[in-house]
Amino acid sequence: MLSSSPDPTLPASSVSDFPLSAAQVVRGAVRMLLRHDLVALAEVPLDGNRRADLMAIDARGHIVIVEVKVSRADLLGDAKWTDYLGCCDRFYWAVPPGFDVTPLHGTAFLPERTGIIVADRYDAVIVREAHSVPLPAATRKRATLAFGRRAGRRLIGLIDPEADVGLG
Repeated sequence: MLSSSPDPTLPASSVSDFPLSAAQVVRGAVRMLLRHDLVALAEVPLDGNRRADLMAIDARGHIVIVEVKVSRADLLGDAKWTDYLGCCDRFYWAVPPGFDVTPLHGTAFLPERTGIIVADRYDAVIVREAHSVPLPAATRKRATLAFGRRAGRRLIGLIDPEADVGLG
């Protein structure tokens, strides 16, 4: 379980007058996940032609998916996110500081199941913990193997950009 910050806001020095990009929110969220011993990959393909913004695995093999939203329109227009719930033990929304999280408290966003992370380009805090729903063993094994192989292909691509590493 990740530990939540008692203060749901990031330090004032980290809040910018300029809107943050999804990549900046991802960066802060990845840093926070890593501090909690979760190793994350960005843009992870899932079954059903879906793609998770972030997928992370902890030392026990628990899988976390983080969906990043930097605009209200993107949040309210996302009809695919519930497909991700069957691919992870815990699901979080990650948003920039100052983002109106009011919709995330509504029943359509399953607040009893989903957590909220507030992230800037430097760090992140959990403002609502996600409820854990254990994956079936076969699903966990398939997802863990795919995660490891995808991470390996990406590493090979960094070491040898001319290598044919395939998808991922």
